[in-house]
Amino acid sequence: MTPHPARKGLSGAIRKHPTAWLTGALAVVFLMLGTGAVFAGAAVGGGTPAAEAEVTPDTGESAAPTPTTEAEAGRSVPATLPGATRLRTCSVAGPASDPRLMGFKGYVMNATTGEVLFSREGDVPNRTGSVMKVLTASAALSALGPDYRLTTKVVAGATPNSIVLVGGGDPTLSASGSSVYAGAPKIADLAAKAKAAHDAAYPGTPITEVVLDASYWNPADKWDPIWKRTEQTIGYHSEVTALMVDGDRADPARNTSPRSTDPVGRAGTAFVAALGLPGVTVTTGTASSSTVLAEVQSQPVSSLIPFMLLTSDNTLAEMLARVVSVKSGFGGSSASLQQAIPAALKAYGVPVDALTIKDGSGLSEANAVPPEYVAKLMVKVLAGGQNLSIVYNALPVAGKSGSLASRFTGGNSVAGGNVIAKTGWIDTAYTLGGVIKAADGTPLTFAFYAIGSGIQENAKVAIDTLATSVYSCGDNLANI
Repeated sequence: MTPHPARKGLSGAIRKHPTAWLTGALAVVFLMLGTGAVFAGAAVGGGTPAAEAEVTPDTGESAAPTPTTEAEAGRSVPATLPGATRLRTCSVAGPASDPRLMGFKGYVMNATTGEVLFSREGDVPNRTGSVMKVLTASAALSALGPDYRLTTKVVAGATPNSIVLVGGGDPTLSASGSSVYAGAPKIADLAAKAKAAHDAAYPGTPITEVVLDASYWNPADKWDPIWKRTEQTIGYHSEVTALMVDGDRADPARNTSPRSTDPVGRAGTAFVAALGLPGVTVTTGTASSSTVLAEVQSQPVSSLIPFMLLTSDNTLAEMLARVVSVKSGFGGSSASLQQAIPAALKAYGVPVDALTIKDGSGLSEANAVPPEYVAKLMVKVLAGGQNLSIVYNALPVAGKSGSLASRFTGGNSVAGGNVIAKTGWIDTAYTLGGVIKAADGTPLTFAFYAIGSGIQENAKVAIDTLATSVYSCGDNLANI
């Protein structure tokens, strides 16, 4: 193609005088850059002239200098620029959407940094199942202390021929030689001591009346109407009375054993039999004397908590919750747990405003605790301060102990030994809350609730799979 005449002439001139053309081009560039700088200075208020006072055309008065910085213009300026936000890429959205989980709520946080890694309505209070027992155990350590023991007494009666058996909230008091509770106090020892003390105090006066005192809290306040009576008849839970033996089990050696409809009466029968006085009159009432003839004590709270958490003992949880209420000055009623448990938990520095506490075991569907709260409490449990190491060491371990011994199998076995958590189950929920020692070494705390009417047992496998996925993600867990 033949070049355009104008282009041909221009290129020829450049070839003929290259130095002159280069010098001219640089001069044009310099002028353009200089002019741009001037314009830019006028536009942004940079430099000395823009900061000088201007004369107002209509008054002749001096106007304020034009602001030269963001701060002078009244706009807030951060003291430091925010750091870069880490982009996490490991998603558990699939396992968290498993339909077996039904109405899923969950929360995961980095226990070291406090960062929230994952939340699905994690701040919404909901039923906990037996994860509630972690709150009860923590409250007991706060309000009672690890060395506290539950005491059953016999005191002098209103007449020399009567004695009073006084319950102190100890479900472990044993009427037989075999008990699910290791080191349980024996009612036979209590009876022998009481009879010897009575006979020494009142020589020649036989015991003809035994009074049963279960007034440590109101004996009528023994069953939440939301609880299902099948828990009692199958053998997962007893009525909550301050006087009983063997957790009111028909078979004291079995953890799951049918319970009676009269725990106080059953305890009285066992006590009279141990006295060897079958002909005495047995009544219920309240002790009027403070003269203690004999007493026996449970194992310390530090020993009761591991059994309660590993076996998920509902009766023991309810008794500890009521004793926390009594000792905290709230009277021991079921209604008082709403005040007593949060009051005791405040000591750990985790806000308690969003807690609804109806019982100590977690059996009530009216309990409402956010998964976020469980995860935050578990940070304290993992740290182990304020005696909370007792709770941590008592939690079931995936594939190894307690109610997690037979879980985390198959593909989920990779997380075996690294999920340390309390399980929960009621008819409308399966739950899990605790600690995950992730594959990358990050300590995570979490709570997962699978909630819904008609939820099936296979929800446990879905929860295990989700926890295993979180274990694999570690600190790279993305909230997506």
